[in-house]
Amino acid sequence: MYLAEPISHQACNGLLTAVGDSLYVIGGKWKLRVIVALRGGNKRFNEIQRTLGGISARVLSSELKELEMNGFVKRIVHTQTPVVVEYQITDYAGTLNEVLQALADWGIQHRDKIRRER
Repeated sequence: MYLAEPISHQACNGLLTAVGDSLYVIGGKWKLRVIVALRGGNKRFNEIQRTLGGISARVLSSELKELEMNGFVKRIVHTQTPVVVEYQITDYAGTLNEVLQALADWGIQHRDKIRRER
C-alpha cells in the first residue's frame, strides 16, 4: 500500500486550500463529464444531455453556465433561422487533460480491483 510521507502543518493547509479551490471549480458529479463529452467536438444542449444520460436539463444548464463562467466551455450562438446554440470546450479546458487521464486510469484500476475481489 502506498502512503505519502508526512507533511508539515503549513504544507497540509496549503494542499487543503489548493484541493478545495480545485473541487470548487470542477467538483461534483457532472462538470468533468461535460468537459469529456465536449472533447469529441461541439455539441448542442440536447446532444450533451443524451451523451451523458441521467442528467436533468436544469442541472446541465447550471453546470454549463458554471463551466462557461470559469473559462472551460464556450457558448456559441449561430443566428441563422432557427437559432442554433452549441457548446465547445476552450483551450483552457486542456489544462485538465492530465487530471482527466489520471482519474480515468484510477477508475479503470479501481473497477478492476473491485471485480477481482468479488
